[in-house]
Amino acid sequence: MFGVNVNKVIYKPVGLILGALAGVAASTAFRKAWTLTTGDDEAPDPTDRRRGWAPILFAAAMQGAIFGAVKAAVDRGGAAGYKKVTGEWPDD
Repeated sequence: MFGVNVNKVIYKPVGLILGALAGVAASTAFRKAWTLTTGDDEAPDPTDRRRGWAPILFAAAMQGAIFGAVKAAVDRGGAAGYKKVTGEWPDD
């Protein structure tokens, strides 16, 4: 009627909650992966002058990959769950 996609409007709050949960899960996964990979408890800060370029860029790449994968998995799972409950895909 007004050109508004009702599925998107209804799914929006669900997506926001899932996004927050994905951020928490990704942070936890990154910390664990970093510790397992390097033995260090914390990743280097990009402005830490005592650290070289390699560990800083490695940490950033690892973090980006983990955050991207977790976000995609949570977004896809949320959309699939929404379709299962409502019968409609959120973007349709």
